[in-house]
Amino acid sequence: MPFTKFANLDFDQIKSSIKDYLRANSTFTDFDFEGSNFSVLIDTLAYNTYITAFNSNLVVNESFLDSATVRENVVSLARNIGYVPSSRSSAVGIVSFTASTSESTSTMTLEAGLVCTGSVENSSYVFSTPDNVSATVKDGKAVFNNLEIYEGTLLKKKFTVDGSLDQKFVLENPFIDTSTIRVYVKNPSDSGLGNAYSLVENIFNINKDSEIYLIQEVDDEKYELLFGDGLFGKKLEDQAIITVTYMITDGKDGNGASSFTFAGSFTDDNEAPLPATVGSVLTLQPSQNGSDIESITSIKNFAPRLYASQYRAVTANDYETIIKSKIYPNAESISVVGGEELSPPQFGKVFISVKPKNGTYVSDFNKEQIKNKLKLYSVSGIDPQIVDLKILYVEVNSAIYYDFSKINSVEDLKTRVINSLNFYSGTTELNSFGGRFKYSKVQQVIDNTDAAITSNITTVRIRRDLKAFINQQTQYEICYGNRFHVNPAGKNIKSTGFKIAGETSTVYITDTPNADLKTGSLALVKETVADVGGSQQTVTTVVVKDAGTVDYVLGEININTVTITSTDQPMDIIEIQAFPESNDVIGLKDLYLSFNIDKSEINMVKDVIASGDDISGVVFSTNEYYRSSYSNGELKRL
Repeated sequence: MPFTKFANLDFDQIKSSIKDYLRANSTFTDFDFEGSNFSVLIDTLAYNTYITAFNSNLVVNESFLDSATVRENVVSLARNIGYVPSSRSSAVGIVSFTASTSESTSTMTLEAGLVCTGSVENSSYVFSTPDNVSATVKDGKAVFNNLEIYEGTLLKKKFTVDGSLDQKFVLENPFIDTSTIRVYVKNPSDSGLGNAYSLVENIFNINKDSEIYLIQEVDDEKYELLFGDGLFGKKLEDQAIITVTYMITDGKDGNGASSFTFAGSFTDDNEAPLPATVGSVLTLQPSQNGSDIESITSIKNFAPRLYASQYRAVTANDYETIIKSKIYPNAESISVVGGEELSPPQFGKVFISVKPKNGTYVSDFNKEQIKNKLKLYSVSGIDPQIVDLKILYVEVNSAIYYDFSKINSVEDLKTRVINSLNFYSGTTELNSFGGRFKYSKVQQVIDNTDAAITSNITTVRIRRDLKAFINQQTQYEICYGNRFHVNPAGKNIKSTGFKIAGETSTVYITDTPNADLKTGSLALVKETVADVGGSQQTVTTVVVKDAGTVDYVLGEININTVTITSTDQPMDIIEIQAFPESNDVIGLKDLYLSFNIDKSEINMVKDVIASGDDISGVVFSTNEYYRSSYSNGELKRL
C-alpha cells in the first residue's frame, strides 16, 4: 500500500483519504464502502484521527508563548524567562482626619485593616491600610495626615513549615494586590510575629542569610510564595510559623470614590483597644489607579521584552517595558525621550511621560516612586526625569450630508455618528504617545455609520491646553509637534478668553504671519463695539502688540512674559488651537495624542441632491447647504 499524505485534517477529507488508501489495495479496489458496515469502522477511524489531530494542535499551540491562549499556560511560559505578571492594583485614596480620645495614651495606632467606606456610582467599597499607622496624641487628639487608604479587604493566612514535605505556600484567594502582601516568619525560638521578610524580584545581591521571598502566579490567578534554599535566601526552619497579610481588591471598579466615612479602630501604647471618635474625613485625593490583573496580551508583549532588557534600562523600549511591568503597572502609555533629542540638548537625562490607565496625571508621590525605582535599572550617569503629561487634542468640524428620505430621526443619526467616532477614538491608533490621527479613516468611520450618509466635509484642528499661572509674571512655550497651516491674512492661532493685569476686558491670542510664512508674531486683542458708518459693529483692538512668536514649521508658540489674572475656562485653562498643515496628526515625542469628540463639532446637513429635491444643484450651492472645506476666519476659539 502507498503512503497517504494528509493535506487536510477535516473529518470528511480524512474519511476520503482512508478510502483512497484502502482502494490502493487490490482486495478493496471495487469495494462499496458506503453500502457496507465497513463505513462505520471508517467513520470511527476518521473521527479518532480528527480528535487526535485537534488535541495535538492545541497542545503544540499551548507550548509556545506567542500562540498560547490559556492564562495558566501563558503565565507558566513567561515564568520560564523570569517574568511575573502584574496583579490587580487597589484604587488608592489619600485622606486626613483627627481622632479624639479621653483615655491617657501618648500614641494612637490605627490598626491595619478596615479604615473607611466609600461609594462609587451607588456601590459601596471598603478601604483599608495594609500596615498599622501611629500618630502622637496631644491634648487628647491625634492627627492622621496624608493617609493612603487602599480599596479592598485585608486578610490573614498562616502556614506551619513542615520540612518533611515538598510544601507549597499558596494564597487561596484570587484578586490579590501583591503590593500589599506582608510576610513574617516566626522561628520556634522567636516571639511575636517574627521577622519581616522582603519581596525581591531577582536574586541579585542575595546571600544565604537574606530574609527574602518571591511570588509567582499559579492557577486561577492565585499566588504562591517562594522562600530561600540556604544558598539564595535564608532557608525556613522546621515548624516555623509563616504569617501572611494581604488585600483582595475590586481593581479598577474602586476608582472614583471621593467621599469617605470612617470605620476603623485604634489601639493605645499597650496595644489595647482604644475608644476614640473621628469627625469628618477630609479627602485629599479621590481613589484612583486601581487596575485589573495583567492581561494575556500584555504578558505576551512584555515578557520577552523584559527578558531582552536583562533588567537594564538602556533604550526607550527598555524604560517602557520596565516601568510598565515592574514599577508602575497602571501606566497606559509611556513616552521616553533622550535629553540629546531636545532643543537645546540636555545630555545625561531621560525625560519620561506617563499616562495612567484611569486618569490623566501621575501624582507627585508616584512620580518620586517611579524615579527612585528606576535607579535600580538605569545606567550609571543617566538621570531619569518624570515630567507631566502633555496632551495634544485633535478635534474635527464635520458637516455630514444625509439623505433624509432614508432616516426617521436626524438626532438619532447624529448620535450614531458620535458613537462611531467615540469607538474609533478608543482604538490603539489614538490615545497614546506616538499615536496617529488618520484623516481618511475618520471620514470612512462617518460615512460607514449609516447608508443614509452620502458624504462628509471634515476639517481638523489641534489644541493644547495652557495651564495659566494666575497673578504671576510668566513666559509660556507650547509645542504641538505638527506643522501649522498658514493663512497669510492671519487668525491661524485662536484661543479662549482670559484677562491680564492692567486690562479689564477679555483678551484673545491671535497671530500675524511674517513675509516668509514660516514664522509670525502673536498679539493679544480684545473685541469692542464701536460706531462704524452709523451702525454698531464689533471691532478688534490690539491690547499687546508684541505678545510672542509662532513657528509655523515646527508647530511652536512662545508667549512673552505676561500676568494672567483669570481665564474663561475653569481650572485656569486657556485653550489654544491651530490648524495642522496635514490632516494626519501625530503625537510627536512626549505628546500624548487624544481624539476629543466632546469639543468637536458635528453638524447634520440635508443632502438635497441625493434626496431628489434639487436635481440641478442650484439649491445645494446656497449658504443653507453649502459647507467650506477650509478653516474659518473667526478671531477667537468658538
